[in-house]
Amino acid sequence: MAMETPFRHVADDGSAYGKVRIGSIFFALCFATIAPPASSQSITLEELARKLDAVEKKNADLQAKILKLESAQNAQAAQVQQQVQAVERAQQTAIDASSASAAAGLAANTRISSYGEIGYTRPTKAPQNAQVDVGRAVIGITHRFDESTRMVAEFEYEHAVTSASDRGEAEVEQLYVEREFKNGLRAKAGLYLMPVGFLNQTHEPTAYHGVFRNFVETAIIPTTWREAGFGLSGTTEGALSWDVGLTTGFNLTKWDPASTEGRDGPLRATHGEGQFAAARDLSVYGALNWRGIPGLHLGGSVFTGKVGHKTTDFLGNSSRLTLVDLHARYQFNGWDLSALYSRAAISNTEDLNTNFAAATPNPTLVPSRFYGGFVQAAYKLWQAEDYSLYPFARYERFNTAAGFGSLPAGTAGAEVRPDERVWTAGVSLRVGKGVVLKADYQKFQTDVSRDRFNIGMGYSF
Repeated sequence: MAMETPFRHVADDGSAYGKVRIGSIFFALCFATIAPPASSQSITLEELARKLDAVEKKNADLQAKILKLESAQNAQAAQVQQQVQAVERAQQTAIDASSASAAAGLAANTRISSYGEIGYTRPTKAPQNAQVDVGRAVIGITHRFDESTRMVAEFEYEHAVTSASDRGEAEVEQLYVEREFKNGLRAKAGLYLMPVGFLNQTHEPTAYHGVFRNFVETAIIPTTWREAGFGLSGTTEGALSWDVGLTTGFNLTKWDPASTEGRDGPLRATHGEGQFAAARDLSVYGALNWRGIPGLHLGGSVFTGKVGHKTTDFLGNSSRLTLVDLHARYQFNGWDLSALYSRAAISNTEDLNTNFAAATPNPTLVPSRFYGGFVQAAYKLWQAEDYSLYPFARYERFNTAAGFGSLPAGTAGAEVRPDERVWTAGVSLRVGKGVVLKADYQKFQTDVSRDRFNIGMGYSF
């Protein structure tokens, strides 16, 4: 039998294990060589090899435990990562659900509306001046915070393009919050339309006959007329609705005697529109409307307030504007009959106008009174599926400068203008519930150069 030596355990593949084992034996040999001999305590190579085997076994066991611990730690880390990812997914799911719920709530409580109109005008005496105009495009947003509280906003663009060098305008037409109480009383605050006439609050192109709004509710009542303030409204059991409020008013300091704007519409030249509107002198209004008989609507309104705002060195600080209107409409058996009359007065304008007349050549003076009225008849002549045809006729009479108070005769610009009388006849073709095609002819009896033919399209939803 060959003698077993400790070298038989040495790996011959050059591995790290073999190198360590050779180093251990080499160290042991050197120790045995230099150590003093001891017959009873000397360690043989075989004993040293056995001890090394025992150490290496312990090392292997320890390495196995380390590997097992690392494996357990890795498994635990993976489990923690899975739990973190599960929590993140749950949180994202909750966020998505909350967002979806908020979006659904927003969609259920928010309504988008819009209306717009495009008109073509061809003057019969000057056809070369025919033109097309995108009169207005409006986007509205109504949001209900709850069953009793809502926000109403409308944003309007007029004449297609708005810039410093264009005639177009971009404006906030309405922006208010309204609260309805349990007893039927409603309160609102913000910028809102005055409850005057027919069109000021309901002025979509599908709501009136004719390509353009009538002259009375343009030159006398400056539709769309809005003020900033507070209002209360309600309806009685007898079908009588009422409105009262305290708001901003007109500003006579804006009157420009060198411009013709005041001749076209006295109140359009002095309104604030919620843009840094003068508020030293506030105005009040009241309106009543009765709808106690099906198809019948009777109503009236009054608006009054000082217009000088106690401006330093201004000669119109004592001036007051008062405007009233009466209106009636009856719809029955296809007929739609309506009439409206409005009258306004601006008091104590003599000193202001005298100053304008002395300082401005051919001035536009502030009228002490202006008025207008119309009667209109329309009839549903034909209907098929969702098409309906309404021919109509309207007669208007109005004057934007019917008087100038007690100004001396011959004062420049104080000539009382004759009433303008206009006949409008045309047809409206309604398509579905929100589209209308219109055509009409307008005959002016005072200024015949304004005779014209109009075609238009409008929508609302």
